[in-house]
Amino acid sequence: MTSLSTILKESWGLVEDRKDRVAAHFYARLFLSHPQLRELFPVQMDTQRARLLGAIVSAVQNFDNPEGIDGYLRSLGRDHRKFHVTPEHYAQVKVALIDAIRSHAGEQWTSVYEQAWNDVYDHIAATMTAGAAGDTNPPYWHAEVVHHERRGADVAVFTCRPLQPLAFRAGQYVSIECGYQPRLWRTYSIANAPRADGTLDFHVRAAGGGWVSGALVRRLRAGDMLRLAAPMGSMTLDPQSRRDIVFITGGTGLAPVKALLDELTRYNRTRWIHLFRGERQRDDFYDHEHLDRIAESFPWLTIVRAVSDEQGYPGERGAIPDVVSRHGPWRDHDFYVAGSAAMVNATLRRLTEMCIPSTRIKYDAFTDA
Repeated sequence: MTSLSTILKESWGLVEDRKDRVAAHFYARLFLSHPQLRELFPVQMDTQRARLLGAIVSAVQNFDNPEGIDGYLRSLGRDHRKFHVTPEHYAQVKVALIDAIRSHAGEQWTSVYEQAWNDVYDHIAATMTAGAAGDTNPPYWHAEVVHHERRGADVAVFTCRPLQPLAFRAGQYVSIECGYQPRLWRTYSIANAPRADGTLDFHVRAAGGGWVSGALVRRLRAGDMLRLAAPMGSMTLDPQSRRDIVFITGGTGLAPVKALLDELTRYNRTRWIHLFRGERQRDDFYDHEHLDRIAESFPWLTIVRAVSDEQGYPGERGAIPDVVSRHGPWRDHDFYVAGSAAMVNATLRRLTEMCIPSTRIKYDAFTDA
């Protein structure tokens, strides 16, 4: 008997080379049938189309492991409260989505495919709805920017204070909306462990076409108000592990690692921590002085910096996965990887080659899209 996951992948294969048209058809059908829903979406829709397609592909690829994806879907349902999504909205989206896929699949579309997409969508919607219903937090938190500092041509570090308590764990991320780009939310990691004053630090790099990242770096000022969605992510410290730790970062992937280091400075006495930080040029190592002060205060922390594109750099050179490999072996360590999608994927491939069990690897990939 053909599995549901196989049927989904087969049917998606009928339209994958026309996925941009599928997205355009979906939104046209949705907004024509329910014009009031347009207000839930950002003014700029290019990135939103890409996000829809990413969500579809993710569901298709992961539905053969429903237990593994359910926790994520529940979190996603809680997160969607910031859009004021209701169960009725899920039903309206379902009609438009399946109509878009069916229309572009052509004559090869079958009743089996139709039923499979109905079943998988109903499961996703039910799980997300249950996650939202079980959440007692507000749909989002208002937060005031109390400090903003440029740390380079395209990097800013800012601190904000939520007006209501926001509980999170070091290593998690939140979606942020700013007044300069209404209804456009992007995810950023919190760069500190929970503090008594409730403030949160964020590191943002202005991506080439990033509407939100550009505004947060170049336009945000102290006194501005932000909206923060519920914390998500599982790149947190394992309280049961006693293994030493390897952090591998690039760019603003430093943010969640700084949060995890912040937590470790409060109680760690026995675990050796190795921080590998890769950048293209030495000038990209923002916050290096603060990290060096942490290493001076806590002898269990070792920092290795490497550049990939600068001739004459006196320290380590090369892609950061290669540098980590040279410093091994890492037979009994926990790994945390954060940075660009390309850097994270290259590092995960290298860790697999080094026979590091996937159960000892946590990661987050960052993109403004």
